[in-house]
Order: sequence, then structure tokens, then C-alpha cells
Amino acid sequence: MVGVDFGTLSGRAVVVRVADGAEVGSAVHEYAHGVLEEALPGGVRLGPDWALQSPEDWRDVLRVAVPKALVAAGVPASSVIGVSTDFTACTILPTTADGVPLCEAYPDRPHAWPKLWKHHAAQPHADRINALAAERGEPWLARYGGKISSEWEFAKGLQLLEEDPEIYGLADRWIEAADWIVWELTGVESRGVGVAGYKGIYQDGRYPSADYLAELNPAFAGFAGKLARETAELGALAGRLTARAAEWTRLPEGIAVAVGNVDAHVTAAAADAVRPGQLVAIMGTSTCHVMVSDQLAEVPGMCGVVRDGIVPGLWGYEAGQSGVGDIFGWFVRNGVPASYTQQAADRGMDIHEYLSMLAERQRVGAHGLVALDWHSGNRSVLVDHDLSGLIVGQTLATRPEDVYRALIEATAFGTRVIVETFEQSGVPVTEFVAAGGLLKNRFLMQVYSDVLNRPLSVIGSDQGPALGSAIHAAVAAGAYPDLTAAAAAMGGRMQRAYVPDPERAAAYDRLYAEYRLLHDHFAESGLMHRLRAIRNEASE
Repeated sequence: MVGVDFGTLSGRAVVVRVADGAEVGSAVHEYAHGVLEEALPGGVRLGPDWALQSPEDWRDVLRVAVPKALVAAGVPASSVIGVSTDFTACTILPTTADGVPLCEAYPDRPHAWPKLWKHHAAQPHADRINALAAERGEPWLARYGGKISSEWEFAKGLQLLEEDPEIYGLADRWIEAADWIVWELTGVESRGVGVAGYKGIYQDGRYPSADYLAELNPAFAGFAGKLARETAELGALAGRLTARAAEWTRLPEGIAVAVGNVDAHVTAAAADAVRPGQLVAIMGTSTCHVMVSDQLAEVPGMCGVVRDGIVPGLWGYEAGQSGVGDIFGWFVRNGVPASYTQQAADRGMDIHEYLSMLAERQRVGAHGLVALDWHSGNRSVLVDHDLSGLIVGQTLATRPEDVYRALIEATAFGTRVIVETFEQSGVPVTEFVAAGGLLKNRFLMQVYSDVLNRPLSVIGSDQGPALGSAIHAAVAAGAYPDLTAAAAAMGGRMQRAYVPDPERAAAYDRLYAEYRLLHDHFAESGLMHRLRAIRNEASE
């Protein structure tokens, strides 16, 4: 099997053995355009909080990473029986009825380009969507914890309509990249139930009503017509690899292609964490928390709960933090003196390793700081991307390692808020499973265990999304009867990889109480919103 994981800055292909999930070859391709945050390739400037991508970068992953992974695996292409992909979500683009991205015809129009998941410029539109839904008592709103995010399909679609109505009119399809890339592979349009449910407000077989959408904007009434009318089960066969896609990937024409899916969601299968109560945190630039349950509950501030959204037959819950690794990266780029970088180099360490080593030497609370992890806004449980980061307690004696540790702790506190919200809503978390790139930082993982005061399990693969996609491909190709069986055979995790220290856990309870005071105050004060408005006005 081949699994292809499309991330924020790169795409990865992994060749996986069907019998046991062994990863026999892999390759990574960095996107040439990366994330377009300041300007389009032609020079057109973008506004605050924009984040776009290029679909040609995604095609290049198929052309470059997949063939390289086959070579690395040393297996004949003819032995591959299926391929599956996963994507960041909500990463969404306008296309023609044939699936051609509009940015290829209108390269100087920002709204013609795919909007990456962390495009947050649609927050005012999300606010209107939420306010009207609450006023009308729309039944779907509770499935999203009372608010939908500015990252999701409808908020970005309303922004498209109101800021570039011409491109909106030309967009026959408004489609998740997770589904679009499958269209590129198969030549057949399909929509996975996961992305439709979590990002497209598709609940109980329907989208929000036309009369509700018309109240937002009369021209928005027909928006659902740009989305899918039918959705496909996860792990199902979306189609067969076309001759064109076979030429790109060097895979056999006609092999099975699975329904598109979300990077975080497929990781649950890679960790064999597809049973009720197992929460999987995929920790990277951001963190996504996913969990399945046999019961439906209203959980405040969740990204969504969708029937069959992660594992067929169960309710799938999603929550998340918009900034985690991105926050640490921002601080290292902007807040660390050159002398620290040199000291790290002298020890043969990168700067993150060096700061973690220094921070680990401290007792809990010794830095005198507490931070809010909202540098990219808050996805859960406040669902507000106009919020911003905060560090309290700095003095002239504060050092870079103090701030670095406080930021790590803040992201752990944010995760604790999410876990507690699940449990207070009647959805117990019986096992916390960590996955993603941040697992390599053992100090960070121990902080999370201490803050949560519970053992952490760790995924057995360092390529969880790609492996998870391969597991879905195995189901689509008929190698396993269902996702649970495939995950048991091909996925895995190490249980109790980290256990909390009672003394540190007790000390973190005190700091967490202070975090909650800040969290609750600044969620309601309006200060951060006013500052952002002033910034946006000054940027015009």
C-alpha cells in the first residue's frame, strides 16, 4: 500500500506492507511555494491572517515523493494494490465543474487560490454565521459545540462571496483539498463523510438550509450547490487510478484509491486507537484531538461531532489547538539571542533541543510565568481566531528558556482544557495517545503527562498520517474487511510511554488554576479583539 500525507509545508509518501503495517520506504517533497501569507507568486499582496497554497505543489508530491518512496522501498510498483491520501483540513479551493483550480486561470486573484487551514481572515464571517444560527436555533450548531470556526468551509465561502463575487460565481465547486486530490487521482469527484461533516456542516444527510444561508446574504442561498450532494464512507473505494495519475506516481493504472480523509483522523488508525475513549492528539505545528464514542453528546467548543466521521459506526469527535509547534517556532525565530544559537551549535544541538535542556532543569513554576497559547487564535474550546497570545510575569531576569518552558506549558494547559471539557460533557477519555512531530521532544511530552496527570501512550510510527492513509487504502482494496481490523493488524502504539510525576503534577495544578483565570478573563474582555482591529486598520 502507498499512503500519501499532505501537510502544511510538505507532502510525504510511505510504502507499507499490508500484512503488518511495516513501513518499507518513504520520501518527502517540500512545497515550492510553501504557505502564501504575504503575497501571491505574481506579487499581489495579501491582507492580515491570510494563508494560501498552490495546487501544483500538491501535484508535485505525487510526481516526486511517490516514485521516490517506491525506489526507497525496493519493491516493484506492480506489488502495490492501493493508494490513499490525507490532507490538512479545512484546506479548500474553488474549481470548475471539471475540477480545474480557478487560480490556474486567475493567478492574480487571491480568492481564486486554495485557502489553507490556518487562513483566519474569515473570522468576521464565522461570527455572523454563528450569531444567526444561535438566533434561529439552527439544530446543527450544537454538533459544533455552539460555534463553527473561521477555518471551515462556510465561513471561507461567505468571505469569498462578499470579497470577490466574480470568483464566487465562477466556482462550480467549493471542495476540500482532501477530496480534490482524490479527484486528481481517479478522475471522479467524491466527498468523504469526514471532511463534509467536520468542515462542511453536513449533518444527518443535509447542509444548512437555503433560507438560513439567504439571511446571511441573499446570494449565498445556493452555496450548498457548490458542495457534494452525496458523501462516501471512510475506507471505501473512491475510484481507480487513472492513466494520467499512474504516469505521475509510477503506480499501476487501475489500483484502488480510497476516499479522501483528514490527516489527524487517519492517524487514529495508525495508532490502533479506534475504540471509544481513546483520544489521539496529533501534535505538530497545530494539534488536533480526535476521539470516537458510541454516544452522542454536546461538547462546548468542539470542532464537531460526526456520525461515521472517523470510524464507521461510531461518533467521531474533533477538537484542536490552532498553534502549538508554530508558537515554539515563532519564539525561536524572534525571541532567542544569537548567543543561545551559538551555544546550541557548540553542543551539537539545535536550538529547540538546547532550550528544552535548559528548561528541564527548572522546578515547576520557578520561571514565575504563565502564558496563553493563542498566538494563532483559539480553536477549542473558545472557537475564536481573533484572540492572541499572552505571557504574564516577565521581569528583567526572565530568560529565553523561561519563556520557552512557559509556552510549552501553555499548550499543555490548552490540551487539559479540552480533555476536561470532553469529560465534563459525559464523553470520558480513557487513554491519551500522542502522535506527530513533537513526540521527538521528550521534555515536552513529560510536561504534558504531568499537566494532564495521566499516562501518555505514544504512536508506534513517526509517520502516522501516511501510515493511517495506507491502512485506509488496505480497506479500500479489500485486504481487510473494515477499518478496525486493518488498524489492529497494521497500526500500533506504546502504552504508558510517559507517566506523571505526582509532585510536578500537584505543582502544575496551581499553575493551571492561574491559566484558567487568564483564559476565562481574556476570552470575554474584548481587549484582544480591539487590538486586532487596530492592527488591521493600520495595515490597510
